[in-house]
Amino acid sequence: MRRRTVAVLAFPQISPFHLSVPTLVFGGAGLDGVEGLYDVAVCAEHPGSMPTGAGYAIQVDAGLETMSVADLVVIPSWREGMTPSPALLDAVTSAHARGARVVGLCLGTFVVSASGIADGREVSTHWAAAARLTSEQPQVEVRDDVLWTDLGDVITSAGAAAALDCCLHIVRSDHGATAATALARALVLAPHRTGSQAQYIPAPVVAASADDPIGRAMIWARARLTEVFDLDEWAEAVHLSRRTFTRRFRERTGTSPQQWLLDQRVDAARTLLESSDESVDRIAELAGFGSAVSLRLHFRQRLGVSPAAHRSTFRVGAA
Repeated sequence: MRRRTVAVLAFPQISPFHLSVPTLVFGGAGLDGVEGLYDVAVCAEHPGSMPTGAGYAIQVDAGLETMSVADLVVIPSWREGMTPSPALLDAVTSAHARGARVVGLCLGTFVVSASGIADGREVSTHWAAAARLTSEQPQVEVRDDVLWTDLGDVITSAGAAAALDCCLHIVRSDHGATAATALARALVLAPHRTGSQAQYIPAPVVAASADDPIGRAMIWARARLTEVFDLDEWAEAVHLSRRTFTRRFRERTGTSPQQWLLDQRVDAARTLLESSDESVDRIAELAGFGSAVSLRLHFRQRLGVSPAAHRSTFRVGAA
C-alpha cells in the first residue's frame, strides 16, 4: 500500500513545539527505533532560513507546491494578528479540492477557516481563541469544548497538547488502534485521551456592584450551593421579579439561571475533586447535587469525563 504523504506548513516565528508535533507523530522524527508511518515534508510560502519563536532559525527547503501532492496538509498553529496570504489560502483550497485532508492544529484553525473549506461547519481551536475566531470568521461554528473535530476532509484541534491527541487520532483512523497505541507508548502518551477543553477553562470570578443585581445574584447563589432554593427565592434576593430576573440573567450570561447554577455546582465539584480527598458522595453533597448519581450524570455531560477520571488527571500533587 502506498504510504500517505504529509505536508506541514512552517512560517516565520512559528513555535518549534507546534511544528514538531506533526513531524513527530506522523514521521517519527526524533524517536529512536520508531519508523514514521507517513512521508512528511515541511514546506513554507517562502523557503529558506526562517526565524522561530524560540530565538533560533530553521532551514525549510520546500515551497507551497508540496501541498499540491500531499494526502494530508497540516497547518500547525498560527501567529495572532497575521493574515494568511492569498497564495497560502489558494494552496490550502486547491489541496482540499484535489482530495487532501486539511488539518488545523490549535490556531492553525484560523487559516483553515479563512480558506473557506469549513464554511457552515464545525471547527475546534484553543478555548482562549474561540471568541476571536468566531468574530473573525463568522461563517464557521467554533467549538471550544472538544479536543478535536473530525469532519472527514477537515480536521481541527484545540490547544498545544490537544494537537498530539488529534494527530494520534488521525494515525488511529488511518492505521488502526494497534499502531496508534504503539506510537503513543513511544511518546509516553495516553493512546486515546478522553475529555474536553471544558476541563481546562477557568471559572469566571464575578465582581458585582450595588447597581448590578445579576452580579449580586451570582454571588448570592455561589454562597449557597449546598442549599435548595427556587427561582422565585433567588430573584427576590436581589429584588427582581422572576420574569425580569430570568430575562436580565440571560442577557448577561447567554444562558438560563438554572443552567448557570448547574455549571457553578459542576465547577465547585471540579475544584473539590482536584484539591481534596473527600469522597465523591461527600463532594456531591458539598456542591449541591444531593447524590453521587446526579453529580456523575451532570459532570460527564458538562466535562465529558467521570469525576473519578477528572480527579486522576488533575489531582493536586498527583504524579
